[in-house]
Amino acid sequence: MDDWPAPRASARFLVISGPSGAGKSTVIARACALEPSLVRCLSCTTRAPRGSERDGVDYWFVSDAEFQRQVEAGGFLEHAVVFGRARYGTPRAPVEQALASGRSVIKDVDVQGAAQIRASFPAAVLVFLAPPDPATLRARLLGRGTDDAEAVARRLAEAERELARWREYDYLIINREVEQAARDVLAILRAEALRIRS
Repeated sequence: MDDWPAPRASARFLVISGPSGAGKSTVIARACALEPSLVRCLSCTTRAPRGSERDGVDYWFVSDAEFQRQVEAGGFLEHAVVFGRARYGTPRAPVEQALASGRSVIKDVDVQGAAQIRASFPAAVLVFLAPPDPATLRARLLGRGTDDAEAVARRLAEAERELARWREYDYLIINREVEQAARDVLAILRAEALRIRS
């Protein structure tokens, strides 16, 4: 029998989007704790480190000239200028290296970045993470205690624009509880590893 069933490579690039307050960072951290082989992809940025942030741990901090060099070399899967100042991008090489070594990669990015990744890396699996309802989203944003009322209002308006695009994704996870949402992320990775058709 020449055509015996054989699994495809199981490593995947999982892209997580959702509004501020959806819990992306928390869910990703928990998923990585549950599955230590899962690689969190860091962004490159031209902004200076804040507080205790460290190069290679929180972000890759690069000069604007280096960032531009990587843009011109096709070194980013997506990139953007944020708030008209700093540039952020998802570097291509670490994603490809991790996948080649058999390790899945997870990355949070906004909806515009996810659309860029869909175009530049079609094999990426896009997951939209949403809070269960508007009241929960508002409570999470207020509970952070880092933004004034005007900033929370801006974040809620942006969240509404992002939530309108959830149907553009491959999967939807409603983050009612972090543990379950993280396990849902890992279930998607498992399902993708068993997929026959692209």
